[in-house]
Amino acid sequence: MKIEAIEIRRVKMPLVAPFRTSFGTQHEREMLLLRVRTPGADGWGECVAMSDPLYSSEYVDGVEDVLRRFLIPDLLAMGDVTANAVGPRLHKYKGHRMAKAALEMAVMDAELRNQNISFANSLGALRTHVPSGVSVGIMDSLPELLEVVGKYLSDGYARIKLKIEPGWDTAPVRAVREKFGDDILLQVDANTAYTLRDAHHLAKLDAFDLLLIEQPLDEEDMVGHAELARKIRTPICLDESIVSASTAAAAIKLGACEIVNIKPGRVGGYLEARRIHDVCVALGVPVWCGGMLETGLGRAANVALAALPGFTLPGDVSASDRFYIEDVTEPFILENGGLTVPNGPGLGVTPLEDRLKEFTLTAENIGA
Repeated sequence: MKIEAIEIRRVKMPLVAPFRTSFGTQHEREMLLLRVRTPGADGWGECVAMSDPLYSSEYVDGVEDVLRRFLIPDLLAMGDVTANAVGPRLHKYKGHRMAKAALEMAVMDAELRNQNISFANSLGALRTHVPSGVSVGIMDSLPELLEVVGKYLSDGYARIKLKIEPGWDTAPVRAVREKFGDDILLQVDANTAYTLRDAHHLAKLDAFDLLLIEQPLDEEDMVGHAELARKIRTPICLDESIVSASTAAAAIKLGACEIVNIKPGRVGGYLEARRIHDVCVALGVPVWCGGMLETGLGRAANVALAALPGFTLPGDVSASDRFYIEDVTEPFILENGGLTVPNGPGLGVTPLEDRLKEFTLTAENIGA
């Protein structure tokens, strides 16, 4: 497939409500969208990097720089390009997985649209509908939290995830369990907010029959997670620590986790995400698909990934209106506790031009 040009488009979209985690509060989402232009069909990619290097070392300005100066020129110099060739071609550039993932996604979308194959089919998806969980940020009060959780449960979400941090952990979990009972699927996400010294405190969460505790310790502390796993009963799930299939295998064999959260942007793309899925299936470890406040483009790809057989827990593949009043694509709507997997060519969705124009800050074509 010959790439004629690649567009870098920076967009900013307001959130329905502020989203607070242990590393900060987001009021809007500024991100990069990529469009790969080919003679047959264009492909779209979405970079999940945040504006500031808080979740990971990558951030929007840095991603834009490395794309413009290194990754895109190198890819354009290839001539014929396939999605499978993107990772090996760009491997010499250390890190920058979110930037590489966005490029791979856009190339993959264009390639599949030209071949009239859906993202889901190309990845090996078996389902046409996936259960949807929802991530609930840190709130100012317990009554506010209970009101928000109640709304999501009445909407039909299959699982609730509570963001936690020191000072906001056992009390909100207890309040949700007391209000809504033991039958709801409930898990927590710490985003690296604790240390091993907090093991005794984190063990108090064992009383609430949680599905898992996600990334309690620093992303580099695999040994600490393995030790924590011996001190608490709640299953540990790793997020930030898992950046490849090899790190997933190492974490599992070390005993650092019993569950893996797969975020394609964090691991360098959907092809590596599928490899992580395959490793976890082989080792008998369940996986689920995490979210990064994606637009309809990234959401479409995530839903396709979540339809693979090893994704046995509901992921953070919520409906568009969880975060955005208006999406850049036709909205994903929650039905029967989940989302329908797009079955059209490529991602199966395309941006709406008027929405793109409304949210666009800058747009630049490279290679035209």
